[in-house]
Amino acid sequence: KFAMVAPDVQIDDGKGTILISSEEGETEANNHRKLSDFGIRNGTRLQADDFLQDYTLLINVLHSEDLGKDVEFEVVGDTPEKICPKPSEPTSKNITNGSDDGAQPSTSTG
Repeated sequence: KFAMVAPDVQIDDGKGTILISSEEGETEANNHRKLSDFGIRNGTRLQADDFLQDYTLLINVLHSEDLGKDVEFEVVGDTPEKICPKPSEPTSKNITNGSDDGAQPSTSTG
């Protein structure tokens, strides 16, 4: 759903509990476990990082009894339809007086 390539997901509680690791085999034992097994409940926040894409998400978990038949979860908010690299910026910029705001030096002779 979030177009991540190699995510690392941890509970955002300051303890650093890792649920999913991009390191192969590191969190394989978690695959059969439920979120509730980790104490994740309504209001828990998860942090997902994809270092390959320099992409980080904060995910707020909200419990709902109103999901449709056979729907396990729903993503609410902004999700990327597809991840596209940002167009590269020109490597040369006009920088005057340590600023790149486009201001030009004064040409008055006075």
